[in-house]
Amino acid sequence: MFLFRKPSMPDTKTALPGRDTPVFAGGSHDVNGRPITGPYPEGTEIADFAMGCFWGAEKVFWSVPGVWVTAVGYQGGTTPNATYKEACTGDTGHAEAVRVVFDPSVVSYERLLQLFWEDHDPTQGYRQGNDVGTQYRSAIFTHGPAQLALAEASRDHYQASLTKAGYGPITTEIREAPDFYFAEEYHQQYLSKIPNGYCPNHRTGVKLPADFALTPLQYVD
Repeated sequence: MFLFRKPSMPDTKTALPGRDTPVFAGGSHDVNGRPITGPYPEGTEIADFAMGCFWGAEKVFWSVPGVWVTAVGYQGGTTPNATYKEACTGDTGHAEAVRVVFDPSVVSYERLLQLFWEDHDPTQGYRQGNDVGTQYRSAIFTHGPAQLALAEASRDHYQASLTKAGYGPITTEIREAPDFYFAEEYHQQYLSKIPNGYCPNHRTGVKLPADFALTPLQYVD
């Protein structure tokens, strides 16, 4: 009889040990040619999001005006420098995450939050559709108190809209960003390299209320 193991976060004793050496040595972004791991221009900021499979999630952000570069990686777990195979076991504790390096004078963090909420279903817990596991959970890993406050405020605004549309409570993890481990080279900008690659649509169709600190120019349907 096949037994399905319910997804659960490993503790520090059961998590895989990982390694000291990064699995990605660095390189150029497949879409814009910029250095994926930096150095990043002065004045740019970092936003980290987890919203299911990171292939499609990264594509949401890389063409946004004001986004300097994007990357995919593993974040929120215990295992240092995890591999994709390890993350998929659920024994690293990591979520598949997207790093967005952006110029806040061109694109606001609120706008990035809008894209985050509207491009996946944040009510599903350890899954997105048929993608099941702790690595597919929804998360916002914040950099500094301003991002944390905006992330929590946007969650409360979006929950009101989701509830009105018949959805349950948001399960998104929001906390200060832990270490981000860049994923292997072939995962970086995967849907640029493989245009017809796997990219499921898990959008709810529910919009973030336009009164969430967004000017008309920043808010785009």
